[in-house]
Amino acid sequence: MYTLFYGALITPVSLTEHRTLPHALLAVERETGDIAWIEDNVPASSLQDVLARRGILSLEDVDLVELKLGEFLMPGFIDTHIHAPQVPNIGSGQQYELLDWLEHVTFPMEARFEDEHFARRAYTSVIKRTIDYGSTTCCYYGTLHLEGTKALAEVIHKYGQRAFVGKCNMDRNSPPNYVEPSAAASLAATRALIAHIRALPPPPGRAGEPLVRPILTPRFAISCSHELLAGLGALAAEDPALHIQTHISENAGEIRFTKELFPPASLPKPPAPLPSNGATGEAKVVKNGKKLESTYAGVYDAFGLLRRNTVLAHAVHLEDEEVEIIKAREAGISHCPTSNFNLRSGCARIGMLLDHGIKVSLGTDVSGGFSPSILSAVQHASMCSKVVATQARTPPPPGTRFTDRQLPVPTLLYLATQGGADVCDIGERVGSLAPGKAFDALVVSVRSDVGNPATWGVDMDLELGVREAELGEDESEEVELESFLERFLFCGDDRNVRRVYVQGRLIGGKDFGM
Repeated sequence: MYTLFYGALITPVSLTEHRTLPHALLAVERETGDIAWIEDNVPASSLQDVLARRGILSLEDVDLVELKLGEFLMPGFIDTHIHAPQVPNIGSGQQYELLDWLEHVTFPMEARFEDEHFARRAYTSVIKRTIDYGSTTCCYYGTLHLEGTKALAEVIHKYGQRAFVGKCNMDRNSPPNYVEPSAAASLAATRALIAHIRALPPPPGRAGEPLVRPILTPRFAISCSHELLAGLGALAAEDPALHIQTHISENAGEIRFTKELFPPASLPKPPAPLPSNGATGEAKVVKNGKKLESTYAGVYDAFGLLRRNTVLAHAVHLEDEEVEIIKAREAGISHCPTSNFNLRSGCARIGMLLDHGIKVSLGTDVSGGFSPSILSAVQHASMCSKVVATQARTPPPPGTRFTDRQLPVPTLLYLATQGGADVCDIGERVGSLAPGKAFDALVVSVRSDVGNPATWGVDMDLELGVREAELGEDESEEVELESFLERFLFCGDDRNVRRVYVQGRLIGGKDFGM
């Protein structure tokens, strides 16, 4: 029948609003793993009456999970950009910028994943870590190796995480021991991986809905020949449901090299008409005398790789024309602030992108980022927005809400959850806690017994009399719950994640297996 959760619940509503319910009752349909219904306010004295109204006459018919004070239910995190084979490199190569870091740190490690046994052992540890940090959905980059990336998909499937898995496409500008022999070989391996992932057995829960899906993964334009990008574009056109992920405008040197490799005259005409400035019917964006085809985003668009299920990582140095075409194509951005700080790439103007109506999410970008936790991305996204606001030379433009301003807590929560779902084009199924959606959720605790010295436990507030004093001064339980969320986002780690659920199934967290 149902698994019931009774206690505090927090869920995003929009970029500026989230719901805080201190006494919610949420029912998960056991057979499907979907949320059946939510009662917003159920005092303890009314619990039995509410259950009876819902047709539950005995607790023997349900599993009841009662949350303690300081615990709350929230949607799982969605990490829209993580390199699974780079997790062993976390914390290495801090002295490098992007391109040198790839050459000296990243590519040598990724080359080792040609050994399928090595890959499977490494990925087992990687997936357990990301789950326990609270990532219920991840967009994973594998390596260029077909068998190793099959192993990644199989490990994810085994542990029950929701994920998009891609084999990197890279047929040039890579080390001799870590490059594909040809565009044709890269495309053939990509097709084989897609078929392998789609043939994985269906998971328990909602019928016909896979948890692990394939995603096209041109590593970045630099690593792909014209022939390879054209082949990937053709593959994408054959299958509109196939997701796409790649990098864009992370580093100034990367952008220069991309433009050198793809001069406008070498690009095909985009497969779909682009918005024009109204003066011509050309399939090009022309703004301030500059054509889209001379930009980084223009390269991807020319090959048909920008669309509503495209995930673009970084976007630190987007040009105005690129902002317009990304919005027009409904592609999404994965903001990776930890990596952008760490590799000295810069601070993305996320507020500006939000004001343009562009979908934005968060990515850890391990191991450019030094943590597999979206909590680190949340904290650094907050700091990044403060840096952007501090460095702004003029006041925020009139009529804007986010441009050159600090991102508030509701916005950070949204980017980490529903924003990620929207960027992955699965926002109708996950990203918030609502009836009809999959129960991809976390049980979070900000109590002292989690063992995280960075979070001040609410039980200490009780012991010191702080809670009674504050609530006695008319502070509502909703405001108190807001403070629990903020403590978790800015001071939490994996120790605060007690349980991790995907499609209604408990798959990780500190209580898992106890």
